[in-house]
Amino acid sequence: MDKKYNLGFISDEDIFSHVKETVLLYRTTICLDEFNSNIVDPIKLTFDSKVYGKPIEEIVEAECIRQIDKSNSNYIGYFHQNLFRYAGKGWEVPANGVTGFDVQNPELHVYAELKNKHNTMNAASSQKTYMKMQSQILADDKAVCMLVEVIAKMSQNKKWEVTIDQKHFAHERIRRVSIDQFYGIVFGDTEAFYRLCKTLPQILDDVLAECGRKENGNSVFRELERISPNVLRSLYLLAFKTYDGFDRF
Repeated sequence: MDKKYNLGFISDEDIFSHVKETVLLYRTTICLDEFNSNIVDPIKLTFDSKVYGKPIEEIVEAECIRQIDKSNSNYIGYFHQNLFRYAGKGWEVPANGVTGFDVQNPELHVYAELKNKHNTMNAASSQKTYMKMQSQILADDKAVCMLVEVIAKMSQNKKWEVTIDQKHFAHERIRRVSIDQFYGIVFGDTEAFYRLCKTLPQILDDVLAECGRKENGNSVFRELERISPNVLRSLYLLAFKTYDGFDRF
């Protein structure tokens, strides 16, 4: 490999492979089975169509795009998390469910939960995560637990303050940390995340030059038409085909 990215905290070969792994996972297609894997709500789609004044086909297309985007957002989450596999010096990305944390360094007693955006957790999820961190610092009196946010409101490394059952909690060793600050902790370089973002477009261009671009594909409409030429009827039959009366929809 003759590409030179010079990030410093990760080798050229490793960052290329890591970006390539995410590109290969990236979703660009959807079929009817995937579209309806959790049973799409035809009543919601009907409301959307009528309230927004858009044909049902356009609403279905938007739902397809939303589902693809959700999958890809998850892959970006894995991209952020799994990059720390290359950090060395005791940093680990545990297998799912092994410790309950996304990134950890038992030697340094650091345990981190990664979130892509500061507002992705609701109150219940925040409380559950905070209580998990409380349990960790009780089990390990040297532990420092961190909620690491890729897109935080600002660069920060501060006590994470929450309210649980109307009680306020804050602990010096339970932190809320932006990803740039976490890169500084892990890699000892406060500008490491900046350099990754600066170089990422070039890495992606190089990966795509090697792999080629994936073709976009949406077979949902074609498969819906096999059920019925009427797209709305097909959607209702997908969800309610065993319900009384829907054989006459």
